[in-house]
Amino acid sequence: MFGDVEVCSTVRIIAENLDRNGLAPQRSIITHLLKDLLSMKASKDHGYFLAVTNLKSIGKGESGEQGVVHRTFRHGVLLRCGPVKYIFLSARKMPSYQYISEENPVFLNDELARIENNVVVRFSVLDVRWIEKMWDMRRDFMMLASLVGDSLGPISLCGSDELDL
Repeated sequence: MFGDVEVCSTVRIIAENLDRNGLAPQRSIITHLLKDLLSMKASKDHGYFLAVTNLKSIGKGESGEQGVVHRTFRHGVLLRCGPVKYIFLSARKMPSYQYISEENPVFLNDELARIENNVVVRFSVLDVRWIEKMWDMRRDFMMLASLVGDSLGPISLCGSDELDL
């Protein structure tokens, strides 16, 4: 016996696969849904999943990587995001920001957007590495980040200065 089941799913699309308007092509979304369906296979309540028959809606799409600046250096900043404690955002990957050495060092751009300690920053991930032993880290991930792209940089949170990571 066959039946339709509605399954809600979040699909992550790599920024390079977005069109010039920043939207994900429907073909890319369906491909990801089919891959997810293949890995899901079945559920106790509904039996085996066979195919995606309808795409009901596509949400806005959000960039998921937001980190909090932990330390500021002349050559960049260290961010923390969820369980990842070592995300390095190089000054070279913040093209419109200039380093300003003050009592509290800051990166500032022409529009006076500030990147300094405790600021929430939206970034893209360039690379992820597993580190066995380096400096004071032991067995942890390290990421390289970038602000090159649209909608990346410091963000303001409405109502609260804190971000629940």
